[in-house]
Amino acid sequence: MRVPVVIFASRALMQAMDAKVLEQACNVAALPGIVQASYAMPDAHWGYGFPIGGVAAFDPGEGVVSAGGVGFDISCGVRTLLTGLRREDIQRVQARLADTLFARIPAGVGSTGELHLSAKEMDAMLQGGARWAVERGYGSEADLVRIEECGCMHGADPRAVSEQARRRQRDEMGTLGSGNHYLELQHVAEVFEPAVAAAYGIAAGNVVVSIHCGSRGLGHQIGIEFLKEMVIAARDAGIVLPDRELACAPLASALGKRYLGAMRAAINCALANRQILTHLTRAAFREVLPEARLPLLYDVSHNTCKEETHEVDGLRRRLFVHRKGATRAFGPGHPELPAEFRAAGQPVLIGGSMGTSSYILAGLANGMERAFGSACHGAGRAMSRHEATRRWQGRAVVDELAGRGILIRSPSLRGVAEEAPLAYKDVSSVVDAADAAGLARKVARLEPLVCIKG
Repeated sequence: MRVPVVIFASRALMQAMDAKVLEQACNVAALPGIVQASYAMPDAHWGYGFPIGGVAAFDPGEGVVSAGGVGFDISCGVRTLLTGLRREDIQRVQARLADTLFARIPAGVGSTGELHLSAKEMDAMLQGGARWAVERGYGSEADLVRIEECGCMHGADPRAVSEQARRRQRDEMGTLGSGNHYLELQHVAEVFEPAVAAAYGIAAGNVVVSIHCGSRGLGHQIGIEFLKEMVIAARDAGIVLPDRELACAPLASALGKRYLGAMRAAINCALANRQILTHLTRAAFREVLPEARLPLLYDVSHNTCKEETHEVDGLRRRLFVHRKGATRAFGPGHPELPAEFRAAGQPVLIGGSMGTSSYILAGLANGMERAFGSACHGAGRAMSRHEATRRWQGRAVVDELAGRGILIRSPSLRGVAEEAPLAYKDVSSVVDAADAAGLARKVARLEPLVCIKG
């Protein structure tokens, strides 16, 4: 190990955390050029190479970039829309709205949308991200200022994206996919910081829409292809890997630069995908509740490697920050935040587990020092999908949640069983730990009303 390992967690979360988290965090700490520490968030669990919930920053000259440190679902993230509606407004039309959203939002394994991208449009999308989508009528300029990187990740290189990755994505724009991806209507059940909540445009009783998805088949293919190349590149560079899954390439190498170009293109794909889904969501609402406008609150990604400037030992340094299953959480005053949020800190959107609470947090100044402005991203799995399907039946989960006033719509009952609420850690415990550790502060707790699952 070149640096220490720091795990942010309560005693109970630590005791429940699988041993592989510590092992993997220690392995990350052995990579060349790592700076300050190898971090694990309160929702950390066993992943590929890096733990999910892992954060690590690397020096541009001596450090490496690892596809396993970004993850396969590149730029998977959450965006939250405001509705201006109250819980009682939704309950009047809850079933109709659930059915309309389910009809309009393609979801599930291999789901495809109405868009079919030509080679030229694919290049434009990979270069332009959400801005490309807005220019084609999917939303407005006002959306872009509420997205990380203003909706377009600079440095993307479509030439680094293979034909196979492009093929997998050609018909998948504007789709949720499967697994833990969802579109959820949520009501604000509790507010912890009224002033910050007001700055974000939310209050108790409000209804919001949260969308959780990523770069679909394109991001997955990029991860697979570059991991194979990085195993060879690490050996050729003389890097001794404690785990083959930590395959990496020097940041300054041709392969490292090519991966960053492809990864940034995948980030743009995810941002464009969520932008199109936002457009489809707004259209569904117009059918049922025409008075709703659905402005964007914020969009944050996890599963990224971003070039950022941070203070380390009193010096400002340019670093490449891997966040795998971890969310950027910049504190008050950061110049990259929208002006209306700058005094409050960045909105940090924490997804629940279908039937449990979700949270909105705010980045803290102390968090910039503690873990390069990073926080948890969700509940974190407590068991495998296989184990979940052994314990629960999808129909029983749907019926149980309906009894609590939560409507589930999904093309796959098996998928529902895999994502059963108790297959995940207690998200409130995870958020409390992030708050207590000073990574981000609790602003509001959200509870589901409708969930569209992949």
